[in-house]
Amino acid sequence: MDLRKKNCQYRVLKVVALWLVISSLFYIDARAQKDSTVPAKDVGDILQKIFKKKPDTTKVTSKPSFVILPTLSYNPSFGFVIGAKVTGGKQFGSPENTIYSVFGLEGIYTSKGIISLKARHNLFTSGNKWNFQGDWQVSKYGVTDYGLGTGTTSIGNGSFIINEFPVKDEDSAYPVKYKNVRLYERLYRKVGRHVYLGGGLLIDIFRHIEDLQHINGKVTPHQVYSVRKGFNPEEYSLNGLLVAMQYNTREHPIRSYGGIYADVALRYNPEWLGSTKNSVQLQYDYRQYWSLSKRNPEHVIAFWHWATYTLGGTVPYLALPSTASDTYNRGGRGYTLGRFKGPSYAYFETEYRFPITANKLLSGVAFFHLQSASDAINKNIFESWESGVGTGLRILFQKRSRTTMCIDIAKGRYGAWGLFFGLNEAF
Repeated sequence: MDLRKKNCQYRVLKVVALWLVISSLFYIDARAQKDSTVPAKDVGDILQKIFKKKPDTTKVTSKPSFVILPTLSYNPSFGFVIGAKVTGGKQFGSPENTIYSVFGLEGIYTSKGIISLKARHNLFTSGNKWNFQGDWQVSKYGVTDYGLGTGTTSIGNGSFIINEFPVKDEDSAYPVKYKNVRLYERLYRKVGRHVYLGGGLLIDIFRHIEDLQHINGKVTPHQVYSVRKGFNPEEYSLNGLLVAMQYNTREHPIRSYGGIYADVALRYNPEWLGSTKNSVQLQYDYRQYWSLSKRNPEHVIAFWHWATYTLGGTVPYLALPSTASDTYNRGGRGYTLGRFKGPSYAYFETEYRFPITANKLLSGVAFFHLQSASDAINKNIFESWESGVGTGLRILFQKRSRTTMCIDIAKGRYGAWGLFFGLNEAF
């Protein structure tokens, strides 16, 4: 019965994804002439029309823009989750030579004491002279852990996921609660037309770690790894310095229709800076966008490759790179946060983006991704892979900043599937 149910879910998702792709191809031919003439409409325009409110033509367009998205989910170990995500943007220089700056806030609270506050920013000064990238978090948080590596044989019963939490804990899951302070800040200086050089300070402190299954008497991956590698299972830190180079030709940071973003960094985590153990990591983030239509550039093929490799030393368990451990936790839709992890981890995603309505209010995506992780014992990265597939709807909240609300349904392996909500594209 379970096998038939899983196969049915796969077939439904494949049919929906195929329908979106085929319908979008017909759309290119049927609406190509209209796309360049129909004015764009966002949620604000629709609300003004409903309430018959005239737009304020005196509004200063350089003012920051903000959008808010409520969040709601549930997990047996962490309780009912309520919260909100806020994203904003501002132009700090001329649009001709300055990339649009974005920033976001996120907060959640659960009925079982999980609290998380996050602030992130990607700011460009006039002329792109300086670029500031930050990720600040203070959390009493929790993750549903499944151990190290990819290609495991433990299938479990499958579960439905809303954002980062499954609504049912599988027998193969190991919930972990902890307190975390994260302060990541990078500073880049423009040294060429599209080239930036910089560095950063990265602080990641984990305290009061509660391995819930271990407390109940079970052997858990977190406990085994920590003891084997010489970490205190209840607290550790990963603090580092990095040097980085960035290449950026994207014409917009939120929803790009073309260009390349590439960032390569070498991170050194020394004990004298507060790390529990020394380690060295190579990190990179590569994104490329191809527009398929001159009349309507929103027909886009997008590619994303994000990876972290441990070159030396040992990284504590909860700081290992993993599913959706990118800055905005958007990778690996179809799986819960941290589903696959390891000392070395690599992620690949391809997405097709297309408009649905001629006024740009509604658009869609179809995506496919792969991820691979080592297991710190005998399995190397790229030895086995985990895949995911999905489709989604985009609602244009603000046409000036290209901010969208994202609603995705995605399917992974081992029975994992769910709904994922967010502001702005996944990458």
